Order: sequence, then C-alpha cells, then structure tokens
Amino acid sequence: MKPANPSRATRHYGLFDRLIMAVDGAVKGLGERPPTGVPSPADPLPDVPMSEADQRLSAAMMRVNHTGEVCAQALYSAQSAWATDPAVRAMLETAGAEELAHLDWCAGRLAELHSHPSRLDPCWFAGAYAIGTAFAAVGDDWSMGFLDETERQVVAHLDDHLGALPRTDRRSRAIVLQMQRDEARHSVTAVRHGARPLPLPLRLLMKGQAAVMKAVAARI
Repeated sequence: MKPANPSRATRHYGLFDRLIMAVDGAVKGLGERPPTGVPSPADPLPDVPMSEADQRLSAAMMRVNHTGEVCAQALYSAQSAWATDPAVRAMLETAGAEELAHLDWCAGRLAELHSHPSRLDPCWFAGAYAIGTAFAAVGDDWSMGFLDETERQVVAHLDDHLGALPRTDRRSRAIVLQMQRDEARHSVTAVRHGARPLPLPLRLLMKGQAAVMKAVAARI
C-alpha cells in the first residue's frame, strides 16, 4: 500500500509533532469541524415515525456508536503519531478518515432522533488516546494487533445492534451495517500490516472496558 502523503509518512515525528496531532485528533473527535461530505447510507431511506420507546432505544444505541467513533478518532490519531512504518501510518490515516465519516453519520442520526452525544465524550477520548499511545509506543505489530482486536470486537458489537434496533428504524440500521462492513475491512487490513495476536487476558480486558463504556454512554 502506498502512503497517502509520502513526505509526511516518511518523516520522524518529535514530541511537538505528536502534541499537534493529538490536538488535531481532539478537534476532529470532539470539536466543531466541517462535515466530511461522505454521503450517509441513510440518505436514500425515509425517516419513518417511531414510537417513543423505539426512538429512545435507537437514540441510546446511536449514542454508543457515536462514542465509539469518538474513541476511534483518539486511537487512530495516537497510533498514527507513533507508527514507524510509513505503510502502517498511511493505513491508519486512511482508516481514520473513514471513521470520521462514521462520526458524522452517527451525529446526524442522533440529531434526527432528537438526542445528543454522550456528555462524557471528552473522557472517552482521553482514555482511548492513552490506550492507543501505549500500544503504538511498543511497536507497530502491537499497534496493529490492538487495532485488529478492537475492530473484531466492534464488528460483534454492531452485529448485536443490528439485531436489537427497531425494525422500523431503517436509517440507523443502514448506518450501522455500513460501519460494520468498514470495521471488518479495517481488521483485515491490520492483519495484512503485521498485527500481533493479543493474549487472551488482554482481549478480555478490552472487552470488559468496552462493556463499561457502552453501558454508561447509552445513558449519559
């Protein structure tokens, strides 16, 4: 895979560069920014009226997914800042741009459902950034292993949402389905870039942390 920007991909990043990249990731994940312009999979579908209970359920799920995309911006920003292989960095930047489109889709759907993102998103971002930095700092193979396992767990999570979303909420379902496809592709790409399989205890810890985030973000 060729780097999206060879001059950027081959340079060495110092502490100041990584600080700037952290700020950029925070702005993308948490701040006001221009939309990506990538059409939402929900655009062709009508917004069918739902019961109040179904609307609350959909909003809770899309709030969790929105928080997941906030975390994705933190992870990809941290991992790309510490990547040493230009191909790995280029892949992370490309995947991060796709995750940014997911963030737009989830935010738009939350607005349609008359709801809001998690009020704890800055905390989720900070935690994810620290975790992404920790894995990336010990090597690209660990970073890719973490990415592979994260995306595998996200695919399973989105599959649960596809089974639980109200059948009438076709717009949310279309978004979740496309996100699931993209996340599965990111997992495959991480493996191609040398992902190191993570030990079982670490995978279980990641799953437990994700469960806490999902439970809290659905409510707050």
